[in-house]
Amino acid sequence: MPESPPAEITDIYRYPVKGLSPEPLPRVALAVGQTLPADRRYAIENGPSGFDPATPRWMSKAYFLMLMRDEWLAGLHTHFDDASNVLTIRRNGSVAAQGDLETAQGRAAIEQFFASNFANRIKGPPKILKGKDLSFSNVDKKVISIINLGSLRAIEDAVGQKVAPLRFRANFYLRGWPAWHEFDLVGQTLAIGEARLKVVKRTLRCAAVNVDPDTAARDLNIPHTLMRRFGHADCGVYAEVIAGGAITAGDTVTAISPSA
Repeated sequence: MPESPPAEITDIYRYPVKGLSPEPLPRVALAVGQTLPADRRYAIENGPSGFDPATPRWMSKAYFLMLMRDEWLAGLHTHFDDASNVLTIRRNGSVAAQGDLETAQGRAAIEQFFASNFANRIKGPPKILKGKDLSFSNVDKKVISIINLGSLRAIEDAVGQKVAPLRFRANFYLRGWPAWHEFDLVGQTLAIGEARLKVVKRTLRCAAVNVDPDTAARDLNIPHTLMRRFGHADCGVYAEVIAGGAITAGDTVTAISPSA
Protein backbone atom coordinates (compact mmCIF):
# COMPACT_ATOMS: atom_id res chain seq x y z
CA MET A 1 0.00 0.00 0.00
CA PRO A 2 1.41 3.45 -0.87
CA GLU A 3 2.44 5.73 1.98
CA SER A 4 -0.48 7.75 3.32
CA PRO A 5 0.03 11.52 3.37
CA PRO A 6 -1.02 13.35 6.53
CA ALA A 7 -4.35 15.15 6.55
CA GLU A 8 -5.85 17.96 8.61
CA ILE A 9 -9.25 18.13 10.31
CA THR A 10 -10.95 21.24 8.95
CA ASP A 11 -14.30 20.89 10.70
CA ILE A 12 -16.01 18.83 13.40
CA TYR A 13 -19.79 18.31 13.55
CA ARG A 14 -22.30 16.34 15.55
CA TYR A 15 -25.98 15.56 14.95
CA PRO A 16 -27.80 15.22 18.29
CA VAL A 17 -31.13 14.36 16.60
CA LYS A 18 -31.03 12.08 13.59
CA GLY A 19 -32.11 13.94 10.46
CA LEU A 20 -31.92 17.42 11.99
CA SER A 21 -29.26 20.05 11.46
CA PRO A 22 -25.54 19.71 12.27
CA GLU A 23 -23.76 21.45 15.12
CA PRO A 24 -20.15 22.62 14.65
CA LEU A 25 -17.71 21.83 17.45
CA PRO A 26 -14.28 23.45 17.83
CA ARG A 27 -13.08 20.62 20.06
CA VAL A 28 -14.34 17.22 21.15
CA ALA A 29 -13.26 14.47 23.56
CA LEU A 30 -13.43 10.97 22.11
CA ALA A 31 -13.96 7.89 24.28
CA VAL A 32 -13.24 4.28 23.34
CA GLY A 33 -16.13 2.63 21.55
CA GLN A 34 -18.25 5.78 21.52
CA THR A 35 -19.55 8.33 19.03
CA LEU A 36 -18.99 12.05 19.39
CA PRO A 37 -20.79 13.17 22.58
CA ALA A 38 -24.56 13.23 21.92
CA ASP A 39 -24.14 12.36 18.25
CA ARG A 40 -27.34 10.71 16.98
CA ARG A 41 -28.51 10.33 20.59
CA TYR A 42 -32.13 10.90 19.58
CA ALA A 43 -34.34 10.08 16.62
CA ILE A 44 -37.89 11.03 15.66
CA GLU A 45 -40.11 8.03 15.10
CA ASN A 46 -42.13 8.41 11.89
CA GLY A 47 -45.22 6.50 12.99
CA PRO A 48 -45.17 3.36 15.16
CA SER A 49 -41.93 1.40 14.71
CA GLY A 50 -41.92 -1.11 17.54
CA PHE A 51 -38.84 0.51 19.10
CA ASP A 52 -38.59 -0.29 22.81
CA PRO A 53 -36.45 2.15 24.85
CA ALA A 54 -36.18 -0.45 27.63
CA THR A 55 -34.52 -2.95 25.30
CA PRO A 56 -33.14 -0.75 22.52
CA ARG A 57 -31.84 -2.25 19.34
CA TRP A 58 -30.54 -0.75 16.12
CA MET A 59 -33.23 -0.19 13.51
CA SER A 60 -33.21 0.93 9.89
CA LYS A 61 -33.41 4.68 9.30
CA ALA A 62 -36.64 4.04 7.35
CA TYR A 63 -38.49 4.09 10.69
CA PHE A 64 -37.37 7.64 11.51
CA LEU A 65 -37.56 11.10 10.01
CA MET A 66 -34.54 11.39 7.72
CA LEU A 67 -33.24 13.50 4.85
CA MET A 68 -33.18 10.61 2.38
CA ARG A 69 -36.99 10.80 2.28
CA ASP A 70 -37.85 13.99 4.21
CA GLU A 71 -35.82 16.75 2.54
CA TRP A 72 -38.01 19.42 4.23
CA LEU A 73 -36.09 18.71 7.45
CA ALA A 74 -33.21 20.75 6.00
CA GLY A 75 -35.39 23.84 6.32
CA LEU A 76 -35.26 23.55 10.11
CA HIS A 77 -32.30 24.84 12.11
CA THR A 78 -31.77 23.21 15.47
CA HIS A 79 -29.53 23.48 18.51
CA PHE A 80 -29.13 21.04 21.39
CA ASP A 81 -27.86 22.31 24.74
CA ASP A 82 -25.90 19.67 26.65
CA ALA A 83 -26.40 21.23 30.06
CA SER A 84 -30.20 21.48 29.88
CA ASN A 85 -30.94 18.82 27.22
CA VAL A 86 -33.10 21.45 25.50
CA LEU A 87 -33.59 21.21 21.75
CA THR A 88 -34.44 24.51 20.05
CA ILE A 89 -35.96 24.44 16.57
CA ARG A 90 -35.89 27.55 14.41
CA ARG A 91 -37.98 27.94 11.29
CA ASN A 92 -37.73 30.93 8.95
CA GLY A 93 -35.41 32.60 11.46
CA SER A 94 -37.75 32.37 14.46
CA VAL A 95 -37.93 29.92 17.36
CA ALA A 96 -40.69 27.47 16.49
CA ALA A 97 -40.35 24.94 19.32
CA GLN A 98 -38.27 24.17 22.40
CA GLY A 99 -38.22 21.22 24.74
CA ASP A 100 -36.09 19.27 27.19
CA LEU A 101 -35.64 15.93 25.44
CA GLU A 102 -35.13 14.16 28.77
CA THR A 103 -38.61 15.04 30.04
CA ALA A 104 -42.02 13.90 28.81
CA GLN A 105 -43.26 17.50 28.66
CA GLY A 106 -40.25 18.65 26.65
CA ARG A 107 -40.50 15.77 24.20
CA ALA A 108 -44.21 16.45 23.78
CA ALA A 109 -43.49 20.05 22.78
CA ILE A 110 -41.18 18.91 19.99
CA GLU A 111 -43.52 16.14 18.90
CA GLN A 112 -46.44 18.56 18.73
CA PHE A 113 -44.43 20.88 16.49
CA PHE A 114 -43.90 18.12 13.94
CA ALA A 115 -47.44 16.79 14.25
CA SER A 116 -49.00 20.24 13.76
CA ASN A 117 -46.80 21.49 10.95
CA PHE A 118 -46.00 18.39 8.91
CA ALA A 119 -48.99 16.07 9.34
CA ASN A 120 -49.28 15.59 5.58
CA ARG A 121 -45.61 14.64 5.29
CA ILE A 122 -45.24 12.04 8.04
CA LYS A 123 -46.61 8.52 8.32
CA GLY A 124 -48.01 8.75 11.82
CA PRO A 125 -47.58 10.36 15.25
CA PRO A 126 -43.97 11.61 15.63
CA LYS A 127 -42.20 10.50 18.78
CA ILE A 128 -38.80 11.42 20.22
CA LEU A 129 -36.81 8.25 20.83
CA LYS A 130 -33.75 7.56 22.95
CA GLY A 131 -32.37 4.15 23.79
CA LYS A 132 -29.98 4.30 26.72
CA ASP A 133 -26.52 4.21 25.10
CA LEU A 134 -27.78 3.52 21.57
CA SER A 135 -26.63 5.60 18.59
CA PHE A 136 -29.19 6.10 15.83
CA SER A 137 -26.50 5.76 13.20
CA ASN A 138 -27.07 4.46 9.69
CA VAL A 139 -24.93 1.45 10.65
CA ASP A 140 -25.19 -0.92 13.59
CA LYS A 141 -21.99 0.34 15.21
CA LYS A 142 -20.86 3.33 17.21
CA VAL A 143 -18.76 5.11 14.63
CA ILE A 144 -17.20 8.38 13.59
CA SER A 145 -18.08 9.47 10.05
CA ILE A 146 -15.19 10.93 8.02
CA ILE A 147 -15.28 12.79 4.71
CA ASN A 148 -12.18 13.36 2.59
CA LEU A 149 -12.52 16.79 0.96
CA GLY A 150 -10.33 15.55 -1.89
CA SER A 151 -13.08 13.10 -2.80
CA LEU A 152 -15.62 15.91 -2.58
CA ARG A 153 -13.59 17.86 -5.16
CA ALA A 154 -13.81 14.85 -7.49
CA ILE A 155 -17.60 14.81 -7.03
CA GLU A 156 -17.78 18.53 -7.81
CA ASP A 157 -15.87 17.93 -11.03
CA ALA A 158 -18.29 15.12 -11.91
CA VAL A 159 -21.48 17.15 -11.30
CA GLY A 160 -20.05 20.41 -12.63
CA GLN A 161 -20.83 22.58 -9.60
CA LYS A 162 -19.91 23.26 -6.00
CA VAL A 163 -21.20 20.68 -3.53
CA ALA A 164 -21.73 21.68 0.11
CA PRO A 165 -19.73 19.35 2.36
CA LEU A 166 -22.59 19.26 4.87
CA ARG A 167 -24.66 17.23 2.41
CA PHE A 168 -22.61 14.28 3.67
CA ARG A 169 -23.40 14.81 7.37
CA ALA A 170 -19.96 13.71 8.55
CA ASN A 171 -18.35 14.18 11.96
CA PHE A 172 -14.86 14.98 10.65
CA TYR A 173 -13.96 16.72 7.39
CA LEU A 174 -10.33 16.23 6.32
CA ARG A 175 -8.13 17.89 3.71
CA GLY A 176 -4.77 16.74 2.43
CA TRP A 177 -5.66 13.35 0.97
CA PRO A 178 -6.13 12.74 -2.76
CA ALA A 179 -9.55 11.70 -3.98
CA TRP A 180 -10.73 8.32 -2.68
CA HIS A 181 -7.59 7.79 -0.57
CA GLU A 182 -9.82 7.07 2.42
CA PHE A 183 -10.85 3.78 0.81
CA ASP A 184 -7.24 2.56 0.99
CA LEU A 185 -7.31 3.08 4.77
CA VAL A 186 -10.06 0.57 5.61
CA GLY A 187 -8.54 -1.71 8.25
CA GLN A 188 -5.88 0.87 9.10
CA THR A 189 -5.53 3.06 12.19
CA LEU A 190 -5.66 6.86 12.22
CA ALA A 191 -3.68 8.77 14.85
CA ILE A 192 -5.01 12.17 15.95
CA GLY A 193 -3.01 13.31 18.94
CA GLU A 194 -3.54 10.66 21.62
CA ALA A 195 -6.70 9.34 19.96
CA ARG A 196 -6.71 6.31 17.66
CA LEU A 197 -9.48 5.48 15.21
CA LYS A 198 -9.72 2.25 13.24
CA VAL A 199 -11.24 2.70 9.80
CA VAL A 200 -13.83 -0.07 9.48
CA LYS A 201 -16.07 0.60 6.50
CA ARG A 202 -16.62 2.66 3.37
CA THR A 203 -19.73 4.84 3.48
CA LEU A 204 -22.39 3.98 0.92
CA ARG A 205 -24.23 7.16 0.02
CA CYS A 206 -28.01 7.38 -0.18
CA ALA A 207 -30.37 10.02 -1.56
CA ALA A 208 -29.86 12.22 1.52
CA VAL A 209 -26.79 13.74 -0.16
CA ASN A 210 -28.99 14.98 -3.01
CA VAL A 211 -30.56 17.54 -0.65
CA ASP A 212 -29.02 21.01 -0.47
CA PRO A 213 -28.58 21.72 3.28
CA ASP A 214 -29.17 25.45 2.75
CA THR A 215 -32.23 25.42 0.49
CA ALA A 216 -33.76 21.99 1.34
CA ALA A 217 -34.01 21.43 -2.44
CA ARG A 218 -33.39 17.97 -3.87
CA ASP A 219 -31.26 19.27 -6.71
CA LEU A 220 -28.61 16.61 -7.48
CA ASN A 221 -28.33 12.86 -7.94
CA ILE A 222 -24.94 12.20 -6.40
CA PRO A 223 -25.19 8.39 -5.87
CA HIS A 224 -26.12 7.96 -9.55
CA THR A 225 -23.24 10.22 -10.61
CA LEU A 226 -20.80 8.32 -8.40
CA MET A 227 -21.84 4.99 -9.88
CA ARG A 228 -21.74 6.28 -13.45
CA ARG A 229 -18.40 8.09 -13.19
CA PHE A 230 -16.49 6.01 -10.63
CA GLY A 231 -18.18 2.61 -10.51
CA HIS A 232 -19.27 2.90 -6.87
CA ALA A 233 -21.70 4.94 -4.77
CA ASP A 234 -19.35 5.46 -1.80
CA CYS A 235 -17.89 8.63 -0.30
CA GLY A 236 -16.18 8.73 3.07
CA VAL A 237 -15.51 6.09 5.71
CA TYR A 238 -16.64 5.06 9.17
CA ALA A 239 -14.11 4.63 11.98
CA GLU A 240 -14.31 3.25 15.50
CA VAL A 241 -12.52 4.90 18.44
CA ILE A 242 -9.99 2.44 19.86
CA ALA A 243 -8.07 4.96 22.02
CA GLY A 244 -9.57 8.12 23.43
CA GLY A 245 -8.31 11.67 23.32
CA ALA A 246 -9.15 15.29 22.66
CA ILE A 247 -9.62 16.34 19.03
CA THR A 248 -9.48 19.93 17.78
CA ALA A 249 -10.18 21.42 14.38
CA GLY A 250 -6.76 21.87 12.75
CA ASP A 251 -5.32 18.63 14.20
CA THR A 252 -3.18 16.44 11.98
CA VAL A 253 -4.41 12.98 11.04
CA THR A 254 -1.79 10.31 10.32
CA ALA A 255 -2.32 6.73 9.20
CA ILE A 256 -0.23 4.29 11.27
CA SER A 257 0.21 0.57 11.39
CA PRO A 258 -2.36 -1.20 13.62
CA SER A 259 0.36 -2.21 16.07
CA ALA A 260 1.70 1.32 16.56
